[in-house]
Amino acid sequence: MSKSLLRTLGAEELRGRRVLVRADLNVPLADGAVSDDTRIRASLPTLEHLTSSGASVVLMSHLGRPKGSRDPSFSLAPVAGRLSELMEAPVHFVPDTVGEDAQAAVQRLGPGEVLLLENTRQLAAFGSLYVNDAFGSAHRAHASTAGVAEVIKEAGGAAVAGFLLEKELAFLGDTLAHPDRPFLAVMGGAKISGKIDVVEALLPRVDRLLIGGAMANTFFLALGLEVGKSLVEDDRVQMARELMDRAGDRLVLPVDCRVGDRIAADAEVRIVPRDAVGTEDLIADIGPDTERLYRELILEARTVLWNGPMGVFEMEPFAPGTVAVAHAVADATDAGAVSVLGGGDSAAAAERAGVSDRLTHVSTGGGASLEFLAGAELPGVAVLSDEED
Repeated sequence: MSKSLLRTLGAEELRGRRVLVRADLNVPLADGAVSDDTRIRASLPTLEHLTSSGASVVLMSHLGRPKGSRDPSFSLAPVAGRLSELMEAPVHFVPDTVGEDAQAAVQRLGPGEVLLLENTRQLAAFGSLYVNDAFGSAHRAHASTAGVAEVIKEAGGAAVAGFLLEKELAFLGDTLAHPDRPFLAVMGGAKISGKIDVVEALLPRVDRLLIGGAMANTFFLALGLEVGKSLVEDDRVQMARELMDRAGDRLVLPVDCRVGDRIAADAEVRIVPRDAVGTEDLIADIGPDTERLYRELILEARTVLWNGPMGVFEMEPFAPGTVAVAHAVADATDAGAVSVLGGGDSAAAAERAGVSDRLTHVSTGGGASLEFLAGAELPGVAVLSDEED
């Protein structure tokens, strides 16, 4: 069943209305300032649509993982400052989430103005319309992602998807449900167990599934290959064997590896075929032959989903495989393919490779994108008003 979208609400429905917006402004801070404003920029279309329509916007987000009492280092005040610069308009900030001061600030808010509440994990409703634009938190049943929406709906209001959430659902849902073919997925990262539901969901739908990262080591073990001292999941070997049996030649594993004597920036690195890994080796990246193989397959695709790095890309000796895949996906996109990149480490890898702006869609959600791709119902989406409402 389709969910209500902010896009369908015009100025006549928004003017003079107080709108509560849950955004994902969980950005990194350095020396009291925002060091990466990607998520703030992603929220701008929703906020600008609301303010230009004359709505009063009460904005909320979480930041980091504060424990117990109030911690100034987790304040959203720097976020309010950066958001004000990007919107080229004042963004009010109140250092409270609930209580008299927060309520008074909300009451003073005029049409077209924005108020950012302090970092929140629980919140009372401050509006008659709720907009969820925080895909990165939509998989969690928090008060600010689900509870507030229920309160507003019970009071006769509506809960709708913001522009960013709508875009995420369109690409991760509609585009991948009905992909142009060939449809290829690249799955990396450390563990099969963390992505097994995604692999299971994708396997019947993809034409090719390329595996990289430490999760490939468990498949190597299932093939009877030596993996040395590499990270593996011994309890998932049988699962890997069953996946390979079901997938046949649609599942593609690395043919060579970059191995090190340790996982470190100054590690001694060798390139070896996958059947020549030594007992003391640590596999930490795909090798150049795999890079070429994966590039050829990616360039043949018309739809590409990429989730997870090919190795320990944060360290220079083990970054080439991930960077090569990032450039292959970008080149395929330049040639007309649709590329969808899962959040988290994959987004960081695309940034490192300098290709983020060449991809069709880079998801802002890490865990949320994985759960959605696996077919799970996201509480922050399920609670939204149905379209006919």
